[in-house]
Amino acid sequence: MQKNSFFKLFYHKLKTDPIPDWAATLAYYFMLSIFPLLIFLLALIPYFHFDLDTIYSFINDYVPEDLADLFSTTILEVISEPQGGLVSFGILATIWSASNGINALVRAVNRSYNIEETRNFIKLRFLSILLTIGMIVTILITLLLPVFGNVIIHALETYFFLPHETAQILNSLRWIIGIGLMTFVLMILYSLAPNVRLSFKQVIIGAVTATVGWQVISALFATYVSNFGNFTATYGSLGGVIILMLWFFLTGVMLVIGGEINATLYMLQNQKRVEK
Repeated sequence: MQKNSFFKLFYHKLKTDPIPDWAATLAYYFMLSIFPLLIFLLALIPYFHFDLDTIYSFINDYVPEDLADLFSTTILEVISEPQGGLVSFGILATIWSASNGINALVRAVNRSYNIEETRNFIKLRFLSILLTIGMIVTILITLLLPVFGNVIIHALETYFFLPHETAQILNSLRWIIGIGLMTFVLMILYSLAPNVRLSFKQVIIGAVTATVGWQVISALFATYVSNFGNFTATYGSLGGVIILMLWFFLTGVMLVIGGEINATLYMLQNQKRVEK
């Protein structure tokens, strides 16, 4: 009975809530923040004396062709020399732009719960910035850990005297670590975003669903773009931008659906309290 009630209410929310509109809003704000974020990260490269040829090779090996061209031509040309002002600009622009996206997610989650936002602007913006920093770090770790896991673990083993046995365990579990970290951060986001007090227990199902769904959709979309999609033929030089926007849109869909699942469970719990 409870399962039927959940799926009935969840299906109703999927039909009535403008999930594609919310996801499109998130994609827009994520798009505004991605290039300042990449400029900030790549502007750090000269300080660590990484080989630019290695960076080019990494982008071409692990990023779909259209996106690889976009990133290479737009960003890498500005990072050959250390630029402190560029780093500072990247930090500020990334945090502000991306926090607008988290603000949009907060509004979407509140509407999922049918709750009005009563928190003041400063408190809400500060919360959005904190959640933004957590999401940026999490997504970077989730994306880079499978690729750079061996390098990171070797550095920990060399410079922080991590035991070899522990390093081997971490190396074999790096996929699980990335997924677990993202789930944990989403639990924090889903518990703090709505204007209602929620425990981790009340949001864990939505966080796990969003994390697993995002991983699956990202993998399938990357496979499709690499093997079947020919966006350049349709959009020309804008193909890379279109691919990025689609991925951000799918990411937004999964984040919103995770919130919808938690909101549905919350409403069912309230219904049970009323019935008692």
